[in-house]
Amino acid sequence: MGDETTARRKDAHLDLCATGDVEPARNSTLLEDVHLIHCAMPEMAVEDVDLSTPFLGKRLKAPLLVTGMTGGTDRAGVVNRDLALLAERHGLAFGVGSQRAMAEDSARAASYAVRDVAPTVALLGNIGLYQAIGLGVDGVRRLMDAIGADGMALHLNAGQELTQPEGDRDFRGGYRVVEELARAMGDRLLVKETGCGIGPDVARRLVELGVRNLDVSGLGGTSWVRVEQLRAVGSQVQVGEEFSGWGIPTAAAIASVRKAVGPEVRLVASGGVRGGLESAKVLALGADLAGMALPLFRAQQQGGLPAAEEALKIILTGLRQALVLTGSRTVAQLRQRPRVVTGALKDWLAAL
Repeated sequence: MGDETTARRKDAHLDLCATGDVEPARNSTLLEDVHLIHCAMPEMAVEDVDLSTPFLGKRLKAPLLVTGMTGGTDRAGVVNRDLALLAERHGLAFGVGSQRAMAEDSARAASYAVRDVAPTVALLGNIGLYQAIGLGVDGVRRLMDAIGADGMALHLNAGQELTQPEGDRDFRGGYRVVEELARAMGDRLLVKETGCGIGPDVARRLVELGVRNLDVSGLGGTSWVRVEQLRAVGSQVQVGEEFSGWGIPTAAAIASVRKAVGPEVRLVASGGVRGGLESAKVLALGADLAGMALPLFRAQQQGGLPAAEEALKIILTGLRQALVLTGSRTVAQLRQRPRVVTGALKDWLAAL
């Protein structure tokens, strides 16, 4: 597709995510089936909570990643800079959206440039797996280096592509390029889904190929299949509707993948994580970081940087409160606390 086609699609995505029905009501993260156990006598103060965690060679103040969602237009550039500045202020990790537009037209690189406002943030670049096949290892590395990123997210989005009018239809050769990138980039590579989830079998295969960072990005939040369905025409509208609920729920993905890959792989849990308590739940299930974008993006669209900062403060306050109420000073302690898994999540984990 041409440069303008990609740019127009990016702005259309922003419009839909800002106001559209991109989170189908029937989709669930299944985090409602995770119950952390209240500790009536926590014997600690809120100030005792230590949320710091390592990621991409840096030390985060809290285990949160503002996940990549946009880039390629002037409007996207404002979003990236505002949310990167927010991540810098609060010591979080930040990811830009797909750099495909930048790869097609270097003049669009400015919309991904955030280092001047976020000089120390743990920064992730971003490119799709099937664009990476065409770019090769050197091309992917150039995209990462061009924005001064600490690492590169390689996103998997077959569900989105199949619904997207301009999307890819050939998904062969993916594991080969993952292996090449993992060999070349080591711990700087993160492989992520985009709302349909990564299951234990795929996770094991990726780790065998050398991947050390995964974002399961499960079902339950923004459905990029739904986003593309809202842009589609003809029969693809009906097919997109049918598959808007396709995927592995976030809670099932993170718990099953952690069991499959062991403790050494760093896991991000995104996909419908919207608040501090939900962040605590995914951390308790085995994630190293919780990832989110939509609640901060929508706040930024409605009230600029001040509104996004207020939304983030609420999330961080909720996360700290969850640790206090489980008697946990650290995320490591939270994982050791008892929890109850019920309902559909229990069935998913038994099956996986």
